[in-house]
Amino acid sequence: MSKYSDNIKKLTPIQYRVTQENGTEKPFDNLYHDEFRDGIYIDIVSKEVLFSSLDKFDAHCGWPSFIKPIHKDNIIEKRDVSHYMIRTEVRSKEADSHLGHVFDDGPNGNLRYCINSASLEFIPIDELVERGYGEYLSLFQK
Repeated sequence: MSKYSDNIKKLTPIQYRVTQENGTEKPFDNLYHDEFRDGIYIDIVSKEVLFSSLDKFDAHCGWPSFIKPIHKDNIIEKRDVSHYMIRTEVRSKEADSHLGHVFDDGPNGNLRYCINSASLEFIPIDELVERGYGEYLSLFQK
């Protein structure tokens, strides 16, 4: 039994399908593809920190896209040969949640982490402290 079993039981059907069954949500019809407030994105299952809005960009693909994770060691990359393609799947380290895929076509030679909204929870900057992520406020200080 996973230490995240209680969190997994609380997932919506699309969150479960994406994170536990390697599914993909519809492009442009998801929660965060057009979310650009300051804040961080965490794994919906484990609550581990994954991405910052500072590294988010509009890739015009219909899913949230980031140039890098906040902590590279919170992400696992795996070869994915499904759907007659060769891609690199991105999973969260702690809960092994399927997040999406990473591509080498990001802006200015960067990567593009193309992530399903259903695998994420967004925490706006003004909620970081109360939600226990206050250490990430420094990312947004100019």
